Amino acid sequence: MIGTELNKRMPGRLAPAFFVGFATLACILGTPAAAQQTQQTTQGAQPSIQPPPSLRPTPGALELSKMIWSTIAAVDHANRSGNYSVLRDISAQGFQINNTPAQLGQIFTGLRNLQVDLSNALLVPPTYTVAPQLVQEDVFRVQGVFQMRPISIGFDLYYQWEQGRWKLVGIDLQPLQMTTEAPSR
Repeated sequence: MIGTELNKRMPGRLAPAFFVGFATLACILGTPAAAQQTQQTTQGAQPSIQPPPSLRPTPGALELSKMIWSTIAAVDHANRSGNYSVLRDISAQGFQINNTPAQLGQIFTGLRNLQVDLSNALLVPPTYTVAPQLVQEDVFRVQGVFQMRPISIGFDLYYQWEQGRWKLVGIDLQPLQMTTEAPSR
């Protein structure tokens, strides 16, 4: 993280999550895409106003919920069909490199064998057990639970900023048995 520093408070949806240092700006401005944009500007074309790739918007509450629900729906569809190709293909490149569809099938065998209907998670809001946070410059972590009966689903998800959006790069889904007894004092 050369020349970067984490903001003290969670930035808004369009605010950058990090301050960009001069070394990072020099790398960005030296790219062919930046040179092409500069050439278009000098030819009279209007430049597109897009933040540099190093500036990643922090997802707002609604966007974050959609990311989580989308991930759960993809796992649910993969479990129902036995085809983990789509889950793999919509994920970050690092996830694709480290996981074949067959490996993902093995990873989710336990959850699939329990026959947990993950689509029920789409009907309830996620409850965060830890505040969503940037754990690296380009990796966002979300931990929590979907409180369903009789089995809740705990999740620990990592998303990486790639190709202009947050993509799944790590996933841990755990079934959690709901307690029916009152805690003893």
